[in-house]
Amino acid sequence: MTPVAPSAASPTDEDVVAAILAGKTSLFETLMRRHNRRLYRAARSIVRDDVEAEDVLQQAYVEAFAHLAQFEGRARFSTWLTRIVIHEALARVRRRGRFVQIDEEGDEMDTSATLRGASPSPEEQAFTGELKSLIEGAIEALPDPYRAVFVLRAVEGLSTAETAECMEISEDQVKTRLLRARAKLRAELEERAGGAVSSAFPFGAERCDRVVASVMHRIRA
Repeated sequence: MTPVAPSAASPTDEDVVAAILAGKTSLFETLMRRHNRRLYRAARSIVRDDVEAEDVLQQAYVEAFAHLAQFEGRARFSTWLTRIVIHEALARVRRRGRFVQIDEEGDEMDTSATLRGASPSPEEQAFTGELKSLIEGAIEALPDPYRAVFVLRAVEGLSTAETAECMEISEDQVKTRLLRARAKLRAELEERAGGAVSSAFPFGAERCDRVVASVMHRIRA
């Protein structure tokens, strides 16, 4: 599903937030539909599971709604939301001991070892013509911190500055992680993927409606 972006005639996120705080709770759905895809992909890049990513998204939305008055506009609203999602996703994987830290100074950028751990290999997937599966499998094989940065920068198209703000790391770290992520995906994989990278981990209408309905039900309750 393509996110519903505000047009020139539609209210900004900040306008919608103000209206919600003034009592128009139903408008929270507008914010969700605008940002669902980015936030789902951010969560999915960390928890690596479709169902859990939805759960993270719902919980993050409920948290965001409960603390909406704390949004002060110092960052873009989408960045504020993304931070909440990332914090929720990271908290879950760290509690389970699943998030692997990296030594960014000592990483030798072995571009083959990580991908060899995935099954099947990129070449085997490309041979079968499953380009989308090839892309998603290669992204899945990236080390945890690289994968989150790659999804925000290359898949969702965030700027270096906004990615750094969302991940709460420096812009230099974003650049380094993105560079190493691309190296690990290998040059030939990027050539075969082309513009199809943007279609990875789709957020379809059914999933969008399910998340919106669940969150709105919890808010009204």
